[in-house]
Order: sequence, then C-alpha cells, then structure tokens
Amino acid sequence: MCGIAGLVDFERTLPTHRSPVTAMSGTLACRGPDADGLWTAPHAHLAHRRLAVIDLAASTQPMTAHADGRELAVLSYNGELYNYRQLRAELAGRGHRFHTDGDTEVVLRAYLEWGEDVGTHLNGIFAFAVWDVRTEKLVLVRDHLGVKPLFYHRTPDRQLLFASEIKAILATGLLEARADTDNLREILTQVWTPGRTVFAGVEEVRPGHVVTVDATGVRHRCYWRLASRPHTDDLPTTVDTIRGKLEQVVDAQLVADVPVGSLLSGGLDSSVMTALAAQARARRGAEPIQTFSVTFTRYTERFRADEVRDTPDAPFARMVAEHVGSRHTPVVITPERLADPEIRRRTIAAQDRPTPLGDMDASLWVLFDQVRRHATVALCGEAADEVFGGYHWAWVPELIHREAFPWIAFYQHFCEGPGLGSGLFDPGLLKLLDLETYSVDRYREALAEVPQLPGETGTEKRMREITHLHLSRWLQHLLTRDDRLSMSVGLEVRVPYTDPDLVEYVFNAPWAFKSHDGREKALLRAAGLDLLPADVLDRQKSPFPVTQDPLYTRYLSESLREILDDPGQPAHALVDVAAARRLLDSPAKLANGPIAWVNRTHIEQVLTLNSWLGMYRVRLDLDD
Repeated sequence: MCGIAGLVDFERTLPTHRSPVTAMSGTLACRGPDADGLWTAPHAHLAHRRLAVIDLAASTQPMTAHADGRELAVLSYNGELYNYRQLRAELAGRGHRFHTDGDTEVVLRAYLEWGEDVGTHLNGIFAFAVWDVRTEKLVLVRDHLGVKPLFYHRTPDRQLLFASEIKAILATGLLEARADTDNLREILTQVWTPGRTVFAGVEEVRPGHVVTVDATGVRHRCYWRLASRPHTDDLPTTVDTIRGKLEQVVDAQLVADVPVGSLLSGGLDSSVMTALAAQARARRGAEPIQTFSVTFTRYTERFRADEVRDTPDAPFARMVAEHVGSRHTPVVITPERLADPEIRRRTIAAQDRPTPLGDMDASLWVLFDQVRRHATVALCGEAADEVFGGYHWAWVPELIHREAFPWIAFYQHFCEGPGLGSGLFDPGLLKLLDLETYSVDRYREALAEVPQLPGETGTEKRMREITHLHLSRWLQHLLTRDDRLSMSVGLEVRVPYTDPDLVEYVFNAPWAFKSHDGREKALLRAAGLDLLPADVLDRQKSPFPVTQDPLYTRYLSESLREILDDPGQPAHALVDVAAARRLLDSPAKLANGPIAWVNRTHIEQVLTLNSWLGMYRVRLDLDD
C-alpha cells in the first residue's frame, strides 16, 4: 500500500526542479516508507511513496509503459489487486508483455487495454492516477467501495493537484487551509456526503468513479454502483454461496510477500474472517496466523454492561485465538496513553479532520502501531455490519422509519441536539449552520440514490434503503478512519467484507434471510456456523470498545477546561462556554453507557476541532 500525488498543468510548462510534488510526496512518507519516486514531463508531475507488499524487489513507481521506444502512459498506484494473476494471464493473451511479478504493472497494462473502463476489470482496493502521454490526459480511478482515498483540487489558474491525503495538497502552498459553512456542517453532522471534504476547494473522487482531466476540463463518470436485482436463491443456497464467497475472498487477501496478521475482537465479523484465514494458511502449510486485539487496563475486570455492550471483547478474542490456533497478542492501553495529547495530534494529522471519536481513534491508532511491529498487512472485519445488517439502530422499530440517517437517529435517541459531537457549540453558530436541515437534505439526496427493486414494499424496501445508506455513507467514515490511521504507521489494512461481488450478492438477499434467526447478521452467523465456538456465534453485537475508566474522563475534562479558560484557543469562540461548564460539573452525565459516551463525544469534538484549527491554521469562512 502506498501514497500517490501529482500535479498537471495544461497551460504552462512545469519546472523540472523543486516541483511542488516533491513537497507533496514528503507528507506521504508514512504511507510509503520503503521507496519514493518522481516522474516529470512538461505538463505533468507524478510522485509515489511505496510500502512494499508484493514483488518487493521490483514494481517501483511511478511506472511507465513503453512501445517502440516511446512512452505510452505513467502510473502512480495505491492499492492491492486481488485478481491480478488472472488479469495478467488475460492481458498476456491479448499481447501484453510483463517485466515484473506484481500487480502494479497489471494495472498499468489493464489501462492500456481498456482505458477509462479499467475499473470494471479490477477486483481489489485501489486509488490510482494514470497520465496518458499519448493524449495528455490524467485519469483518476478509485475502488468500488472507497477503501483507498484520493483527493484533488483545481486551482484558479487551472492546475490540478491530486493526492492520497489532503495534507499533501496543502503542502504545495497553492491552496489555503480554509473551511466554509458547508465544510463545518460536514464535520458536525456526520452525514459523510460522497465527494465532499472538510476543506474548501478540495474534493474526493467518489467510490466507483473515474475522474478524467484534460485541457478541456474535468469530467466525472461512475463505473460501478450497487444494483438491485431479484434474489432467486433459497436460504440454504444463499448461506452456502456466502460461505464460498467468503472463503475465496479471504484466501485471495492473504497473498503477500510480507507478514500478514488479523485484527480479532472476538465479535462475529472478525472471528469468522480470522477462522477462514487460519484454515487457508493451514491448507498452504503456512505457520499460524498472528492475531491482535485491543483493550484497556483492567477493562474486563471492571466492565459494566450498558444498552449496546453487554460483554467485553478480550475473553472472546482469546477464545477464538485458542480455537483457531493463532498466535495472539492483546494490546492493552492505559488511560494515560489514551489521553496522551501527542496521540490525539497524530490521529488528527492522520485523518486531516476533527472527529468526535477521540478514544476510539486513539485506541485504534495504538493498536495499528503495535500490529505494525509484527506485520505489514492486517485483515480487518470492517463493513460486515453494513453488509449483513449488524447495527443496533437497524433493529429498533422507532428508529427505522425516522426521516434521518439511522446513526443520527440513534444518537438523537440518546441525547438532545442534532447528533454526535455537536452539543457544546455556541447557539448562534448552530443556528447559522442549521445542522438539522443540512442533515435532512443530505439524507433525501442519499435516499434518492437507492436502487429500488420493482414491486418491493414495506420492511423489505425500507431495509434495502437503510442498508444502502450504511454502504454509501456510514461505511465511508469507517473506511477512511481505518485507512488513514493504519497508513500513518505504515500498516496496510485489508477489508474482505468490502469485496464488490460479496457486497452486491448480500445486498440483494431479502431482509427476511438476513434476520431469519431473529438476530443481527443471521446470514453471516449461518455461514460461519462450523467455524467458531457457540459462545462466540451467540454473542450479541458489541461496537468498537470505548474506555470506561473515569481517569480518562478526568483527563478529557481537564483538556476542555483549558479551552474554556483561554479565549486565545482556536475553538474558544465557537463553544457555548456555559453549557460546557454545566456538563463538566455533572460527572454522572459522563460516567458510563451510551448517553455518557455521546456526551463525551461532544467534548472530544471540541478538543479535536480546536487542535485541527491550530495544526492546519484553518481559516473559518462562515456565512453571516
């Protein structure tokens, strides 16, 4: 996995020395610590930072394709192609010749064969840029579900910058770090509108899309989207098909020339994935897979059940590790480590945005940092909830039919206000932002994108809508978080449950199948029935863990007081100081459970926004 960046200018000749792309590449070093490269031409510069995973000695980038002594196209590629061996054979049959053993050259040759339709032939996680030398055209392509990131900015003088991370674009000095009203709305609503970012003037290539740039302008085209089709398989056939697809996907995603591990929480998603990975490695005669889990100091001993978590992860992770024979490493985090300002800074810098998930982000970063000491690649169970129907809010009748994104309806169920992380901001600011209207408008836009199935009504129709909302919006948040935090420490995270063929098959299975046992993720549970201990199969869905240690809450409160007491802090003028002090003076509201956690996210949002504004020197340009 890697970092890519580049600059194109159709009106001026770019300098060959001190290219702005050099600065861009420098900010992406954590994504590619193994090698770096720069390719230049009069109207295009491409950079690459490499994390070597396959074909370690070759496949350097940017990679150029030649014919008859002339350059045809240049590629800067971030990703893993799981069908590259099949594609390589097909392309060889079409006359292409290969000089490396990796997937990078396959992507480049696939572009030469199929042009802008290349994405339809690729199975993997990817974001790449091709400069077509023959036509002086830039082609940006992003994978089907949006696992790998790709951003771009069009300057006033028609230059176009692109990169894996926004910080690389900002590093050129060609764009001011500025946030307008809609950018702030995106931060505080958690609607995750595809293509939009939290910086004015920066856009993201949408999942399943191609962006083409030439002298005539910028064009967008969708090459893949979820489609609704009648599901003709019966329940047993559906379960068997899902099992077969999962076995194929996990087996393909274990391919690497570096150590591969698995993130194991002890929940159904990661446990099924890990069990399949252990079986695949055993068939190959490989050593047992390494597994990793995250927990907090004395978390299991002091655990208190609440409305969404009834058991701690650690005992179940250990149970699965013993069952499949993995080499397991629990990562235990102290409250002091969790509250470390340097870790908060790193998580914000990695994501280029503030978030309300402070301790979740910090613990995930620490987990990734520890995993990287043992492995270069890690399998992750992300997206199973979105694909198979695992979220609590998809099972609460009074939330299902609300005219709102289901996760926002869930947060509002536990607290007043427009949602997660927005409860401590100045009333005048909230009135200006009108977050509720913005959220409803984005919800209606998202709902209009759902591919309807003719004749589908009632619960089946509504659950198709909710599933699509999860896959097209909420999943973007989680995949972004996973990629950015993992790549900040040079770890490649692979997500088997995002395989497009698997996603589309399960998307079209009826909700009656997905809930046939009366519980969440019934199809996944049935598909993994013989893989896991009964206690794990029967375990209730438990979200990513959050600390229950009051010491962390105390650290959090102290940090907020520093902002409240100092008018010079960047976020001070945006906060309702009186409301914030009332919350800090009500420790019961921050004690435990979903309500306390949502209250805590309001503090986390203020803290990360304050840090983000300062770190990036963001100029707020809000409407009056």
